[in-house]
Amino acid sequence: MPTTPTPRASSTAADAAATASPTTRPAASPAPGPAALGRRLSVVPDQHTSSAAESGCNSSSPCPDAPGEASRAAGSAASKAGAELRGEVLLALAQLRLATPRQLKELLLPHQQGTDHVRRALRNLLAESPALIGRTHRAQYSYWYCTPAGLAEATASGELPPRSGRATGQRAAAKTGLREHGLALVDTVLAFQRAQVAEYTDWQVEVAHPTPAGNLVPDGLVLLADGTHAFVEIDRTMSYAKLIAKLERYDAYRNTPPSGRGNAARAPRSHWQETYSGPYLERAFPPVLFVFAPAPRRAAPATREAAFHERARGLSNVGYRITVATTTLERLAKHGAAGPVWRVVGRGASEDRYGVGRLPKAR
Repeated sequence: MPTTPTPRASSTAADAAATASPTTRPAASPAPGPAALGRRLSVVPDQHTSSAAESGCNSSSPCPDAPGEASRAAGSAASKAGAELRGEVLLALAQLRLATPRQLKELLLPHQQGTDHVRRALRNLLAESPALIGRTHRAQYSYWYCTPAGLAEATASGELPPRSGRATGQRAAAKTGLREHGLALVDTVLAFQRAQVAEYTDWQVEVAHPTPAGNLVPDGLVLLADGTHAFVEIDRTMSYAKLIAKLERYDAYRNTPPSGRGNAARAPRSHWQETYSGPYLERAFPPVLFVFAPAPRRAAPATREAAFHERARGLSNVGYRITVATTTLERLAKHGAAGPVWRVVGRGASEDRYGVGRLPKAR
């Protein structure tokens, strides 16, 4: 990957029509019933019948030359694929908050050449009343997010991890800094998925964790393929003092007792052990992974990464009680999360890098 995140595909004239702003719609919608949910998540396709292109085919999906049984079968398969993709797009936006068509294509259809299928699904979701998704258009790029109605629909499907306080991506899509931060997180999710370390469905965004000093809210929480978890922080513009303060908040969380009533039949456990260890008492505290992403008028990510290591090296909690590792978004996208991209704070030289599955364990 180049020194800046992969450029997002520019909107063409067709994209502009596909992403036209919806008419005024309610700000919220009650959770739908099972019948409405089945209709919206299972029935999709554009209603076209007059040509092969209108039957759901495009340059990346071959179609029969003549109508007949083969053509009808292809059209039926395209409709089914479109219905499934439509639901997946809605769930992905509900889970990750916002994404570009290119990112959604990489997440859901990594072997497709273009974004035609994803854009068709976006059009369908946008055309619902009320609209299930919205978009922000800036400098020929389109950024998509769930509306309150779409979030309610996705939550009611039962396909999202249960949690309270889930938010739409509308606010993040509207503000440049928040938008670029959110898109960098999606690029990080893509790097984990390409390396088969975690699927995009294994991620949660901004889940609150209690500490005596207030909630700790990681940018991302990921369930790895080996059954362990990791906290992920995306840094673009945060000061080093705030980054160090967040590390101290992780140390506070490490000792936070569990919420609710205890269990007298077993030894006391901390909140993170109750939440992430399960029956495996020998598991270490989840590693904290920092990804440094580009930002205007800021030092290069590699420079910020090196400066962060200088400041974090003296913390007594880092390296022993908590494993902290860093990388840049460019390096992560190029080599993947399983490649030698993670530099561990307090361990070795700057050239020593690990795959995410080979990070030293905290004590």
